[in-house]
Amino acid sequence: MRKAPLLLIFLLVLITGCMNTNEDKIAVDVIGNPDAKEILSSDPDADIFMFRDLIYETNIEWVDELVLTPNEEIGEIKKQTSIAEDFLNGTSNYLPVGTKIYSSKEREDILLVETNGVMLKYYALVEG
Repeated sequence: MRKAPLLLIFLLVLITGCMNTNEDKIAVDVIGNPDAKEILSSDPDADIFMFRDLIYETNIEWVDELVLTPNEEIGEIKKQTSIAEDFLNGTSNYLPVGTKIYSSKEREDILLVETNGVMLKYYALVEG
């Protein structure tokens, strides 16, 4: 007789322990656009700048092959640093302060920058 209540208690503890509750937390990686720290940690030589909360990178082969036309001036480089944590809008790790940023007529995800007589194409790095 005494075994039945003990067995019942054991089964209740076992079942309760295996149940999911609202208190269980599942780790979820937040997916978002890459930041300067992420890009520079994977490629310290990446040529990037930040504009309108996005990181733009140049020297991407398929982007460099595109024929693009500068549209209008939309901004300029305001700060130069190689410290990823210091990146804000208008910050570059290679482009000098004062470098003008242009939209392109053909693509919204590529910005153009003229430096040293060369037009560089910078592609917006976005997730998904």
